Amino acid sequence: MIKISETVFIDEKDLVYQFCRSGGPGGQNVNKVETGVELRFDLSTDSSLEPELKSRLIKIAGKKINSEGILILTAQETRYQEKNRESALKKLTELILKASLKPKKRKKTRPTRSSQEKRLSGKKKESSKKITRKKPGETRYE
Repeated sequence: MIKISETVFIDEKDLVYQFCRSGGPGGQNVNKVETGVELRFDLSTDSSLEPELKSRLIKIAGKKINSEGILILTAQETRYQEKNRESALKKLTELILKASLKPKKRKKTRPTRSSQEKRLSGKKKESSKKITRKKPGETRYE
């Protein structure tokens, strides 16, 4: 079991690691050794996460989730497969932690009376400024 937070745990059996050749530094070694890691986490079959958390995770992950409901994270920052594996797992835990935070509900607010009066007085001031620019006897809608 992988501990994400006090209440959230993930079973390691649900995680699938696939290895691929990664780009970046490494010289000729890049073309021979599969150091890049692709972490797959199937959200549709996972029972350890609660449905509310899953829905927030799907929303946050965006394009990282494919049509079958599998979260795919890649890591190919280093030359070492083990470090890339740790990096991919770290990305997954950070994503789940971010999804576990419940968003605050928005409270409806109204503008204060003084801010409304300030806005209206500013409009009157601009209006009077434009009225002084008119030629005498000129009507507004000609």
